[in-house]
Order: sequence, then C-alpha cells, then structure tokens
Amino acid sequence: MKKFFVFPLFAVVFLTACSSSEDGGTGPIEDDDPIEQVDRSQNLLATGASANDLLSNTNFDRILVQAAYVEGFRPAQQTMTNFIAFLRQHTFKQNIDVTFLELPSPDEETLTLQEIADLETENRTEYNDGTTLAVYIYFADAPSDGDEEDEGLVTVGAVYRNTSMVIFERTIRTLAARSSQVSLTDVETATLNHEFGHLFGLVNLGTVAVNDHEDPEAENHCVIDGCLMRAQLEFGGMARVFAMGRAEIHSPCTLSGQNLMNMLESRASFGVAVVPVLDDECVLDLQNNGGR
Repeated sequence: MKKFFVFPLFAVVFLTACSSSEDGGTGPIEDDDPIEQVDRSQNLLATGASANDLLSNTNFDRILVQAAYVEGFRPAQQTMTNFIAFLRQHTFKQNIDVTFLELPSPDEETLTLQEIADLETENRTEYNDGTTLAVYIYFADAPSDGDEEDEGLVTVGAVYRNTSMVIFERTIRTLAARSSQVSLTDVETATLNHEFGHLFGLVNLGTVAVNDHEDPEAENHCVIDGCLMRAQLEFGGMARVFAMGRAEIHSPCTLSGQNLMNMLESRASFGVAVVPVLDDECVLDLQNNGGR
C-alpha cells in the first residue's frame, strides 16, 4: 500500500485522524534473562490511556523518553530541546530525560503500523518503572505504507499506544528540504508536539474536553483555527485506510505531511511563530486532567 502527500495540515496520528489503539498484549513478558521480568502491560494500552499520568505527578514524577532512531536519522538536537520544553510547559514533570537508541535499518521500502509495533517489541528497552513513566518514539528511515508521493499524500507521524509513536523521519527530511521557509527542526518539532498532544489525550482521547471543540468531521482533533491539534493536519479518512492495513493495531491519528507543511509555510509567510501551539481550549482540557 502507499500513502499520499497532501499539502494542508497534521498526522494517520501518523498526523491524520486519530483513533485509539491497543495490541492486546497483557501481563509481564519475560526478557532475555529468565531471572528478570519486564512488565510491559502498562505500556501496551490505548492511545490517551496514560494522559493523566503524563500530565500530573500523582503516580509518576519522571518521564523517560527513549528515542530510537535508524542510523543516520537521529532527530536534530534543537528539536529535542524544543520537545522537552513543550512537555515541561504542559505537565508538572520537572524530571524529563531523553535517551537515544541507535538501531540498524529494518531494510523495508515502507512500514505498516503493525511492523512498527513489532520493531518496538524487538528493540524497546525502557518501560514504566516505579515512579518513572517511559515513552518510546521511533524515528523511521522508511515511509509509511500507503503513502503516494506522486499524489502528494504522505504521513509524517502517528501514535498507536499510550506511550508509543512513530516519526517518519525520512519523509520529514524530504519535505523540509523542499521548503525555503520552514526548517527541518520546525517540521520535526511540530510533528512531535502534535503527536504527543494525542498522548496527552487530546481531543477527547483520554482527556475529556471541558468545552466542545472537537471537529465533528475529524475525530480527536480541534476545530479552532491555528491550534496545534487542528483537524486540517490529519489525513481524515486516509488515516483509517492506513490503520486497517493490518487489523492488529491501529492509530487514532496519522499526520499529513502536505497539510502540515501548508500550515507551517502559511504561518511563516505571515511572520508568526512557525510551529503552532495549543489553543486555550486544549490547554484548559489538559489543566482539567492534571496538567499545568
């Protein structure tokens, strides 16, 4: 299957439509060392299920982000600095750490969401432990299965579990290289922040909206212009098509590369901050669920 480049705005969360997901894994899973067991069950839940735990310090006071990347596709340092600032802005976590895990290429022309989840199972080493909540982000060297580059329809990011997301780094780099107004860091930051907004439970994806601002035509996305979670950023129906490629796991949101670039370039042309922020309604929702 192939996906398409659309030049409006975000995630098949990849940024497109967002839908909750889980792969059915439960209970402790034995690690390579038979003496030790890693309980992965709390990291195999539906997208948005850990929203309150991410936002508040009630159960966890530390976030550990494991950024796994294919050799040659590590995100920019400034991007990760921006991303940590975003987390600190909206959560009460002061202890936020990022560890990088370099991985060999899976040598795939495209990746389905199930294949991405399988790679996580093989390579992820950080899971919730005590008062530390672990998040896994995979920076891929292959595009999303279903992209249609000739049609301008591509996916740049997606969430698929409560602490898991994928960033299609190769696709992001291709898009950023074509723009004279938007930098690689801009595109990476916008994609990471949008997708993490879904892990925060936005919109109505584990964090209930205080006031109705969910787009009726784009589930789990905001209707307010200029918001980071704006519905225009997703693929809409295309996200569902991507998600159904393998029935075992699906995404509540797949971010459209073309839509995202359209939004970022429009903001650049108007001289405002290129990367959008959460609007007041989304911030209110997070505050109502334990956020800052």
